[in-house]
Amino acid sequence: MTQVTQTELFPGVRLTAVHTEKFKSCMLGVRLLAPMAAETASLNALVPQVLRRGTARHPDMEALSAALDDLYGGSIEPLVRKKGETQCVGFTGSFLDDAYAPGGEPLLERAAGLMGDLLLRPALEGGTFRPDYVEGEKQNLLSAIRAQINDKRQYAQTRLLEEMCAGEPFGIDRLGSEERAGAITGAALWTQYQALLRDAWIELYYCGSAPLERVKSALSAALDGLPVSDSRIRPARPAEPAAPSASRLAEEALDVTQGKLALGFRTGSAAWDGDYPAMALFNAVYGGTTTSKLFMNVRERLSLCYYASSGLMKYKGILMVSSGVEFDKFQAARDEILAQLRACQEGNFDDQELEGARRSVVSTLMTTLDAQSRLEDYWLGQAAAGLTESPEELARRVEAVTRAQVEAAARKAVLDTVYFLKGKEA
Repeated sequence: MTQVTQTELFPGVRLTAVHTEKFKSCMLGVRLLAPMAAETASLNALVPQVLRRGTARHPDMEALSAALDDLYGGSIEPLVRKKGETQCVGFTGSFLDDAYAPGGEPLLERAAGLMGDLLLRPALEGGTFRPDYVEGEKQNLLSAIRAQINDKRQYAQTRLLEEMCAGEPFGIDRLGSEERAGAITGAALWTQYQALLRDAWIELYYCGSAPLERVKSALSAALDGLPVSDSRIRPARPAEPAAPSASRLAEEALDVTQGKLALGFRTGSAAWDGDYPAMALFNAVYGGTTTSKLFMNVRERLSLCYYASSGLMKYKGILMVSSGVEFDKFQAARDEILAQLRACQEGNFDDQELEGARRSVVSTLMTTLDAQSRLEDYWLGQAAAGLTESPEELARRVEAVTRAQVEAAARKAVLDTVYFLKGKEA
């Protein structure tokens, strides 16, 4: 049986504990949540990468690896994610659950302690971050930002959101920009690290078999030394702009052999809205599954796209369609994608399509319970949105959605921006 408990350990420091005996490993997470901002995005993204290079007791990667080996091959990885208009940075760790440790050896406290050291007691030189660690990880960050263009499908989606949400925090990449990353200095990074420790809302996570009181004790001890602050503010939900009166087209030419067509819709419905289950079900009918209208019609029947699918930005109220097309099929593909949307809005889908979509959404939610990484990501998103609904509870609401509610959700989708990545000779 799975039991989820949420409790505040300190002011602005909250623990989500998932008690379960399903897994042989336990998962720990320490995540600092801050508003997405162009000025701080790259700085925040760099902080956990530099911290992961070493602690005061384990000052380099070799020493850290040895400490993790002593925890039966545990792992701790830096985390940089965007949930709505909140940037989430920190660490996630996977360790052998105490229930499976040889001789019942207690590992939780040692694992939590190592994670606390990474966050609060980094390897220093002259009272600040080691310059070689800062420079090395800065170059890695720059490489990661530059490499985003290599995955053209993902690049097109990123560019769509940049165009669609220009002037909104949601339009900022989770890694920030190449320009701002390149300008980072050791002094600026140290200042931002101190600001995060003092001001960021902190979400702790545990998934494993240990009792709640033991988890709270282990994490409280691990975070001894964390600044006590009354300035930590829960992440704010994004403000939603009004639906556009007309859509915009953004085009870009690169050396590609296949066009990438992405369409962004404002839905006015995010994870905290009452009609979100209906919006999730509409997305599944429209383009979220391999039996959806986009897949079966735009891709299979008409062969207008190499791929065509839709997805919800559930913490922002945006629906995005992603497709790969021949350059000369741009208009035909765009028109058919919008035609399939109108079909959903007019209720032109049969019961088999609706129930197939329902089963897909419910199955996806329930399989979240079977993967620790997906559970951790789910609860991080819920924390950033100020929600406490479990996957099971959301699945039950999806089960109750009616056809009329799906049609109503579909009618809320308004085209905002079309982005087309074409070849230089197109």
